[in-house]
Amino acid sequence: MTNNVFDKPIGRRRFWQLTTKYGFTAVALTAAGMPFFSEQAVAQTAKEEGDRQKAAKATMNLATEYVVGATRYYPIMQLNFKENVQNMTNGEVYVKLSPGGVLGKGGALASKVQSNTIQAAQHSVSNFAPFAPAIDLINVPYWANTNQKFVNLVTSAVWKKEVHNRVNEKGFEVLLYLVLDPRTAATRKGFGRVLKTPADMKGMKFRIPGSKILEQFYRMAGANPTPVAWGETPTAIKEGVADGLDPALVALYAAGFSGLLETVSFIKSVEDAQVYSCNLAWLRGLSSQAQAGIHAAADITFQQNLAQVPASRAFAMAEMAKAGTKYYAPNDAELAQWKAACGAQRTEWNELKTKLAGSVAKFGEFQEAADHQGKYYVDDVKG
Repeated sequence: MTNNVFDKPIGRRRFWQLTTKYGFTAVALTAAGMPFFSEQAVAQTAKEEGDRQKAAKATMNLATEYVVGATRYYPIMQLNFKENVQNMTNGEVYVKLSPGGVLGKGGALASKVQSNTIQAAQHSVSNFAPFAPAIDLINVPYWANTNQKFVNLVTSAVWKKEVHNRVNEKGFEVLLYLVLDPRTAATRKGFGRVLKTPADMKGMKFRIPGSKILEQFYRMAGANPTPVAWGETPTAIKEGVADGLDPALVALYAAGFSGLLETVSFIKSVEDAQVYSCNLAWLRGLSSQAQAGIHAAADITFQQNLAQVPASRAFAMAEMAKAGTKYYAPNDAELAQWKAACGAQRTEWNELKTKLAGSVAKFGEFQEAADHQGKYYVDDVKG
């Protein structure tokens, strides 16, 4: 299976013909909702979208990295968010969705939100960190490292007060976080060993994104961190330039690593999360009712994401297993070795805690929030 909108029974040429006539949103929405669809169905969707946009007082241009329909294997919830915003603002805000990276990916989307080129976007927490550095604390290993701890943290009063206020200073509003699952430790085909403990990483070329925190983490684990651009990573894995990488399993599947990986170990190190950000000035320029509706829609979408996580994980796991990938869940003793070697309790992280949290004591407040069960429940990776 390939992960794009053209999996639907419609040719690429016909897709673009309909897009030219009715617009991308209408065709993509119709394709997502119907296994077979006619031009009549696309025309009807286009009319409905056009009527909604004309009736709205404001348009939120929302860009995402993933195609419509991706929620099946990657709980992005973009259609849910679009519908929820339109419904909860009583039609005052229309959401014009640009999915599949057509307006860019990662940091490029965050930059466009900051400049109000677009009003909202989905991107990773790591790609958000350059614009809101305090959020990078998430990448310190073994403290907010499970789905539940992450949700406890980002919905806590102390996180919102200390972190979201800083985000606001950069011109952003955090609408919601997306839970994907913790980062893994995956190996390329032919690597020949399962990553059960840090000792198994000794000397391996481990692909990392442009994160100094993750670089330090994997160096502490004994690996040789190897920065590789995300778009070049599948080729690097195929050719052995990198021996492994760390995204959550759903992200590995969504990015096309099915068939390229020998093993995936669920080491539960760092939450691999996403965020929906919004331009703060644009948001505050709306009526108070519209602002309240957008925040209500974000909370509904967040809860829908939490409910979707296990289903998306199950689909991605099954598909990657069909392609030959094996899974390993470290036992408690093995996980303890990971934490002992790299965890947030180590003094090597104190300088970073002080820089990003303000002090080691303030980081301790964040850690206490992560450990305290909040109002939301989310399924975690077993093992």
